[in-house]
Amino acid sequence: MQVREPVDAVAPAVPLPRWDRVAPAVGWLGAAATLAAVAGTAVLDAATPEAARTATESGLGWEIGLSGLLLAVPGALLLGRAPRNAVSWVVAGTGLFWALDGLASSWLLYALESDPPLPGASFAFWFVQRFGAWLLLGLPLLLLLYPDGRLPAGRWRTVSLVALGCTALLPVLVLITPAAILDRRAEQPLPDAFQGLRLDPTSLPLPESVALPLLDLAWPLGAVGILLPLAVVVHRLRAATGDDRRRMRWLLWAGVVDALVMLGALLFPSTTVSYDLALAIGLTGLAVTVGILRPRAVDIDRLLGGTLVYGGLAVGVVVLDLLVLGTAGVLLDDRFDERNALLVTLLVVAVGYVPLRAALWRIVRRWVLGERADPYRVVSGLAERLERSDDADQQLMAVAAAVAEAFRSPYVGVEVASVGGGRLLAEHGDRPAAVQSLPIAYRGEEIGRLLLPERGVRAQLLTRDERLLADVVRQAAAAARASSLAAELQASREQLVAAREEERRRLRRDLHDGLGPSLGAVVLRIDTARNLAAAGRAEESDQVLRQARDDVAAALADVRRLVHDLRPPALDDLGLTGAVRQQAERVLPPAVVATVTAADDGELPAAVEVAAYRIASEALANVARHARASRVDVTLEREHGALVVTVADDGTGIPPDAAAGVGLVSLRERAAELGGSCTVECPAGGGTVVRAVLPVGGASDG
Repeated sequence: MQVREPVDAVAPAVPLPRWDRVAPAVGWLGAAATLAAVAGTAVLDAATPEAARTATESGLGWEIGLSGLLLAVPGALLLGRAPRNAVSWVVAGTGLFWALDGLASSWLLYALESDPPLPGASFAFWFVQRFGAWLLLGLPLLLLLYPDGRLPAGRWRTVSLVALGCTALLPVLVLITPAAILDRRAEQPLPDAFQGLRLDPTSLPLPESVALPLLDLAWPLGAVGILLPLAVVVHRLRAATGDDRRRMRWLLWAGVVDALVMLGALLFPSTTVSYDLALAIGLTGLAVTVGILRPRAVDIDRLLGGTLVYGGLAVGVVVLDLLVLGTAGVLLDDRFDERNALLVTLLVVAVGYVPLRAALWRIVRRWVLGERADPYRVVSGLAERLERSDDADQQLMAVAAAVAEAFRSPYVGVEVASVGGGRLLAEHGDRPAAVQSLPIAYRGEEIGRLLLPERGVRAQLLTRDERLLADVVRQAAAAARASSLAAELQASREQLVAAREEERRRLRRDLHDGLGPSLGAVVLRIDTARNLAAAGRAEESDQVLRQARDDVAAALADVRRLVHDLRPPALDDLGLTGAVRQQAERVLPPAVVATVTAADDGELPAAVEVAAYRIASEALANVARHARASRVDVTLEREHGALVVTVADDGTGIPPDAAAGVGLVSLRERAAELGGSCTVECPAGGGTVVRAVLPVGGASDG
């Protein structure tokens, strides 16, 4: 029979919509056009004299187009993979817009070098000076449409439309306001080179009394047009879950990086502002592309946390450097001339401040991130704490405190299994709403877990932090295991003492309530028989003596029972192998063939003999009651300083869903009492195999 997949599961059979087929080609054509525009801009810049740029107070056009070039590939990738997402068109369109704006700027200066100006000069002026203001709309559009390409619903849609309106007001006014009014408001006359161009192809005859108030209103509304989209982003970030939350955090990372880049431009003002702007725009395009197409490509929470921490530390160090350098310059400027003051300032900073800079960096980093930069200090500190801790609770609290201090975490929890199947939890700090769980394993066995906050800057772990945490967790596992073993040892001691006292109580009760009265009754009967014999009543005396004999026989049976409970007599009479063989003949039905095989490797400790005999007897009793077997093989052999007892039958086996009964539990408990183990398995071929490993140690070697 041929298996067919459902029709809707075969994706290639469904034809793609027209736009889905055309958009990838449009994206790469747009990227090629952007690249060509930037290349043409660079050629025009090279052909334009520097005097022309100085006369018009203009910069290089290719620096403007660089922003578009950095958005070209992200825009093409988005159109190829997510053509129905409006963000893809915004990114690709903005990149092309930047490139064309740079090309128009370069062509304008190049065209003005000819007399008369070359064709297209007026259009280039209009594109740069008037239409270029629409570039302001790119950022609000991106913030409002990201990540699904749709405006938010409900009242936030109204907020989004208001934001777009506020942002669009200024470009509209720049497009329709006469150039003379714009120049007067800017208090900067238009360069003479532009006077011969057609300056107002789209301007309306607005009176100055109307245009100027509108322009004054448009500038603060433009700021509102940026703040409202940021509020929408915050709303979406708080409401998002799953991959949508990861996508929003990619946008948040882009905002953090852009802020750091712009802050660097403010701290080091130079002629590279256009490069800083291009870098910020390019990183934003990259973040948006990864957020939409591959939000799980990188752990964005870790990346965001690391960017915030290390970016903040770097900015702090740079600000401190500038303050120290500036203060030294101010204090020494009056004593020397300009050149000597600079040299002395650099000398003072190099001798006095630079040696302290590394120490200050370590102090600040330790305050922000904890001791994670010094793994040896963390591990040695934990070891010292563990040495000072006495019980399990204190050790777990020491581990939690050490991890909290090492990683500056506001919360750390250490949870391990305790005696009796419960859980022991030690916490440092207030537990947040969301925590992440890291397993604590000891020799391949999970014995607990480490709890850390899921969110927050200090919760983000880098690769080296994970290695350090793994080392700490190993110490925590050893401490938790030691605590667990100590608790188990104490519980075992208590059980041993309780068992010993219970056994003494039982023996006392059996001797006092059973054997004692029986022997007392025998003494009375013997006295009665003597009296009857002295009175010549021989038959009555003989009858009393027979009753006394029966009482002695019953007392002797009680003694034998007590002795058997302490240690089976068959072990002393027949040895372990003979006792097991005798038990098999006594317990198993005649139809079951039993074989007992043993290797005579010397004398065994009494405790090992008793445990082996009890385990074999219980296993044989289980075979007789449940297995319906025809053959049982019992093997007693020595392996690596241990006695291995194996009882294998060819019966029905144990169902997988069957609960362990008292007999199986007692097998494991008897083996565990000697530090051994007992397993019960059902092979694929049928039957059951009970295998107990009982350590012998050096007891039998002496």
